[in-house]
Amino acid sequence: MGIKERKETEKSEMKELILKTAMKLFLDKGFNNITIRNIAEKIEYSPATIYLYFKNKDEILYTLRGEGFEKLYEWQKTSLNTNDPLKRLLKHGEAYISFALENPEYYDLMFMMRGPVKNIKETNFCDIGLKSYELLKNNVKECMTQGLFPRMDVDIVAFSLWSYVHGIASLIIRSRGIIFPEEQVNDMIKGSLDFMLKVNYDKNWDTYNKSMNQKPELNI
Repeated sequence: MGIKERKETEKSEMKELILKTAMKLFLDKGFNNITIRNIAEKIEYSPATIYLYFKNKDEILYTLRGEGFEKLYEWQKTSLNTNDPLKRLLKHGEAYISFALENPEYYDLMFMMRGPVKNIKETNFCDIGLKSYELLKNNVKECMTQGLFPRMDVDIVAFSLWSYVHGIASLIIRSRGIIFPEEQVNDMIKGSLDFMLKVNYDKNWDTYNKSMNQKPELNI
């Protein structure tokens, strides 16, 4: 390995050390309670070293969240191998929850921990997160096209489904599902996802859609 390659490797390793250390500190003590100096002390370097890689701790958090969303997107893409839109939606939900349970630290940083939102639209954070959301929206649109879901605002349906699986993931990650025997948790997750889609699939959406297009009678 040449000098240039070795330096690049060292820089990559240092950046990874900073990110891993920051993640642990953010989760253990809260984002607002951690400073660049705290991170530097933990890795036994000066704060100036941190600033060689990140301009502030907000950028560190955005980078960690970006990594998490890239991982989530890769997990959710596995659902695209399923042709049936309703079954694909089920696979999508399963992939989302599996990612959350196998990567609880990332999930906490992405969706549960309080953190800065200032200047968030100026980063690529939104673009990365929207890739996963667009997968969900496209699936919802196909379900509507095939009459499996009511024709309504796609964002409302997608947000409702996202909220549903987020709730499941959050309860388990924060050990709020402890009331159930551990061996039943996987069955509870699968059963909950099946229930969510069964409720939608069993409805008579043609009747629903017609009623939504009717103008209400006014009692004057």
